[in-house]
Amino acid sequence: MTRPIYVDLPAVSGLVTLATATIQRLVRENAFPKPRQLSPNRVAWLMREIEEWAEERPISDIPPPANTSRKK
Repeated sequence: MTRPIYVDLPAVSGLVTLATATIQRLVRENAFPKPRQLSPNRVAWLMREIEEWAEERPISDIPPPANTSRKK
């Protein structure tokens, strides 16, 4: 299976687990990669740039919720 080069906004949202509105705001604030123009009416993000952005995120000090992945 081939890996996508470009991903659209809904796919980016799913990949980084942020709402589409949040991604759009971050793009406007220059805090997220900008989409590329693929055709006159189509934009998408380079998968490589999305992955690089994700790798640059700081490591969190916030622990996960107590019930995460916990079997009883």
